[in-house]
Amino acid sequence: MPQLALYTFGVLKSPLADPAPLTREFHDSAEPIYRTISRHPGYLAHAEVAPGSRGTHFDLDWGAWGEFAVPAWYGKGRTVETTAFAATLSLWTELHPAFDAIYTGLHREALNRRYDWFERTGHPAYAFWWVSDGVIPTWQDGVSRLEHLHDHGAVPDAFTFHHAFAPDGTPTRVNGIGPTRHQAR
Repeated sequence: MPQLALYTFGVLKSPLADPAPLTREFHDSAEPIYRTISRHPGYLAHAEVAPGSRGTHFDLDWGAWGEFAVPAWYGKGRTVETTAFAATLSLWTELHPAFDAIYTGLHREALNRRYDWFERTGHPAYAFWWVSDGVIPTWQDGVSRLEHLHDHGAVPDAFTFHHAFAPDGTPTRVNGIGPTRHQAR
């Protein structure tokens, strides 16, 4: 059965290493959110660093998730002191559980604060795509899908909740958002 891959990427207003209260608040919220989402029905896995790996996102060993990558339009730093982004890569059973996990609870509260922490870049913040059972998406896969979504709009290989697709490539809806089947053609 196909699984749903999700890549998220946002440019922070200040580097993660910035000691300012808003930056610390964002950083400190991550662990409880990951913990809550990882227990959500439909959640399968997310990219994690191999034990003992050290350095910046770009130097870390991400195992089967591949070498870390960011979209070409990201122009801020890549060092511990200058990194100013948040990125995730995860696997889900289907769209509805992902929607519920993202738009409820702690993550919903964080989304309500996103413009306190993140820049408005004019680029999509996330992209979904379907993978075969047992396939682990890579960071580069996520970047490619996000860039494709920005450049070409939603298609079965890179889509959003508002313009979603079923595993067979047909348009679908999530919790009543997005176009209906006859509108999506």
